[in-house]
Amino acid sequence: MSSAVAVPQHKLSETPNSRTIEINDWVIIASTNPISSATECDALQASLGFPLPEMTFGSNYLSLEHQPSGWKMMFDTHNALKCVTKGELREGDGGVKVGYADAWLKSRTDPGTNLPLPVTVAAKHYDWTYTMTYPGHHSDSAPDIESPSPSIQWMDANEDNPSHSIPLSELTRPDPILFYAEIPLFEDELHDNGSSNLLVRIRVMPTCIFILSRFTLRVDNVLFRTHDTRIYHSFTSRPSLVVRQLSGWEAPYDGVKRRLPSRNDLTPLTDANFIAKVLTELPVTESQQIGARTRWRGLRTKVEIAVLERDGP
Repeated sequence: MSSAVAVPQHKLSETPNSRTIEINDWVIIASTNPISSATECDALQASLGFPLPEMTFGSNYLSLEHQPSGWKMMFDTHNALKCVTKGELREGDGGVKVGYADAWLKSRTDPGTNLPLPVTVAAKHYDWTYTMTYPGHHSDSAPDIESPSPSIQWMDANEDNPSHSIPLSELTRPDPILFYAEIPLFEDELHDNGSSNLLVRIRVMPTCIFILSRFTLRVDNVLFRTHDTRIYHSFTSRPSLVVRQLSGWEAPYDGVKRRLPSRNDLTPLTDANFIAKVLTELPVTESQQIGARTRWRGLRTKVEIAVLERDGP
């Protein structure tokens, strides 16, 4: 059993749709609201320029601010959906066709012909799977810039520096959880061809802050895909810094299906945690290099840091 961990002074407050914790120079707000109304969806869709997911939580967000440095990071629906590819999908976008597309074409082609099947192209003017590598954003930058501010930049982590990594041993300790929230940003059933969703979780413990923003995609009979953004801050880090880990994995549908605990129960295939567990346990060559042969640029693991305060004057 781990020794008792001292609980720092902190303040909790809440309104009908938000909860706040103030702790160690940080102010963290989690806002959860009902699904956006038709009027709200119309405005958001007009801004984005493509149809919204079936369940869009346009008013939901997570914000965290380090008051001494002014560093502020957010996760919200509008900025997340800005990361969805618009227009014709290109190399690296990870475009996906539904599983029955080629079979549908073959059923309408003379089986005796030697002519090749026509090439199928996406008819939509956006990525219908809502695939994204949203890393969170800062109030003074666009979400795809991945930069906090002119004065505080993300930089590559030093793999030889233990403080530049996320300590799993600390996160798995039975320390008290002072603040916890789940913030759904969107979910869509892809016209009954699978599921696409983005969920942000945060927990604050006596020693640290940990955020997991997880995008999960299932396209039935085609592939599974996960993109995780992990944010970690230790209250005792010197200099004070934030660690961000960006990771993406994918695999063919059947490759994940074969790892079901029971072949007769497909329920786990709808569970984002099960999908992520299978994908992350696959060899890197399968899940982050070959993947589902989409050449998606999100297949990677990248660790970076933002230094909020440096030692000395």
